[in-house]
Amino acid sequence: MTTEVIESFSEKDTFRLGETIGNECRRGDIVLLNGDLGVGKTVFTKGFGRGLGIEEPISSPTFTIIQIYDSGRIPLYHFDVYRIADPEEMDEIGYEDYFFGDGVCLVEWASLIQELIPEHVMEVTIEKDVEKGFDYRKISIIKR
Repeated sequence: MTTEVIESFSEKDTFRLGETIGNECRRGDIVLLNGDLGVGKTVFTKGFGRGLGIEEPISSPTFTIIQIYDSGRIPLYHFDVYRIADPEEMDEIGYEDYFFGDGVCLVEWASLIQELIPEHVMEVTIEKDVEKGFDYRKISIIKR
């Protein structure tokens, strides 16, 4: 397991980090995206999609649970499981087809379905620190 901490001082920094990670992803990768509301998960995700070559607008799939983008170099399966009450609900949407499919999964609020997450993933956590500025974000990346 490796851990890296990146400091972001703007939305542009957060977007670029997402873009870099998206560019490095390969088929079958799973990225868990953690952070409170309003920390920049959507900004990161937009950059991530750009790194995969996705040009279409990316938005959070809060009410649909999964959004599929297949216009990039590999498909992006963007999950937002915030509204999942029970991990068994993931079976209903066929999560295994995506987690073990031919694209990249980006999963927001993954702690709610922790028992379904495979062993080898990348975990990205975005945190605010208002003492360092309104736009400052501490972004921790754990590869396990």
